[in-house]
Amino acid sequence: MDVKPVTLSGQHVTLQPLSMDHLPGLAEAGREPALWLYSPTAATGTEGMRAYLQEALDGQSAGSALPFTTMDKASGRIVGSSRFAAIDRKNKRLEIGWTWIDPAFQRSHVNTEAKMLMLQHAFEVLGCMRVEFKTDQLNVKSQTALGRLGAVQEGTFRKHMIMPDGRIRHSVYFSILDEEWPAVRTRLVERLAQGGFGK
Repeated sequence: MDVKPVTLSGQHVTLQPLSMDHLPGLAEAGREPALWLYSPTAATGTEGMRAYLQEALDGQSAGSALPFTTMDKASGRIVGSSRFAAIDRKNKRLEIGWTWIDPAFQRSHVNTEAKMLMLQHAFEVLGCMRVEFKTDQLNVKSQTALGRLGAVQEGTFRKHMIMPDGRIRHSVYFSILDEEWPAVRTRLVERLAQGGFGK
């Protein structure tokens, strides 16, 4: 698994390697506090977003993460971010997470195509056997979207994290395996063609 910065481009979105140069656009896209309700980090405001980006870039330097800035091609706007994380080269697996999208672009082509591009790169370029996702047990919207994607719910990590407000978070894990990817890919292609977008 040769995980290195790369630009992933589709019909509607481009995922660019995350850079501190993207700070103003990401701070604007992430200004809505509700975006961070289920996140262990509330990256609101310029300084909050700066710390969030630095953590992502530190993970990239350590080889454990590969963060992206999500760009909407039609508007030319920065609309969010996502990343590969928990990268395990030996066991050919990684996580897709830390995904958030400007509310103005939710339930549009953005999340569907971004997931498509990341999964395609993970399975078809990096040669992953497994891609995993985790979400807050309270985040039913995210769990529904992952199920609709074709990811398989595996279980719950109890008392997994302490959230910024002190709440104890239980995390629900999902995964897609390499042999499941062709069916998931077909589903995503059909959803993009029909305009049936998720979160």
